[in-house]
Amino acid sequence: MSALDWPAGFDRTPAKERTRNNRYEATLRQSIDDLGDELARVGVDDWRLSTGAQHQTRNPNLPYADANPDDPGAVVRWSMDGEQYAVACDAYSRLRDNVRTLYLYVREKRKMEQRPVRTGESEFANARLPSGDDVVATEPAPHEVLEVTPDADPEAVRAAYRERVKEVHPDRGGSTEAFQRVRSAKEVLLDGE
Repeated sequence: MSALDWPAGFDRTPAKERTRNNRYEATLRQSIDDLGDELARVGVDDWRLSTGAQHQTRNPNLPYADANPDDPGAVVRWSMDGEQYAVACDAYSRLRDNVRTLYLYVREKRKMEQRPVRTGESEFANARLPSGDDVVATEPAPHEVLEVTPDADPEAVRAAYRERVKEVHPDRGGSTEAFQRVRSAKEVLLDGE
């Protein structure tokens, strides 16, 4: 049995919340082939499929045909233009459905990239993995993000949030990541209310 290489920081679907998907008729092999073709169209440098199933030695992206792992999740990682990317799916109870969903996601993103619409970043920006090995350890504590004391009262947290949002909001020249970090910090510090 291979170990599923789930990306750090990606949420998992609890096993009891996974559903059976009867809309997809493609086999696991067809879904993997389609995923590989789609990634080639995108122009990736290299890609790797990770599942909880045993993979073939000759083709490490292919699980054996009778794959039915306890963990049906699937992750595809790739490199492109010096950046690392990953998308993962474990919403469904069968491996083939999760792999098919990865293929459909990549296909839709590729199609969006072909549209003449201009955005701030690539459609794949949300799949870009952060640099460094231990992302969690480098994140500042919520009170540091809002520049308040760890035991700040709720009104001080709200006031600090309003000030920080003025600095980091994307509409005012800030980044989406910084805005999300500030919003998350406020939610964590006000969680008890």
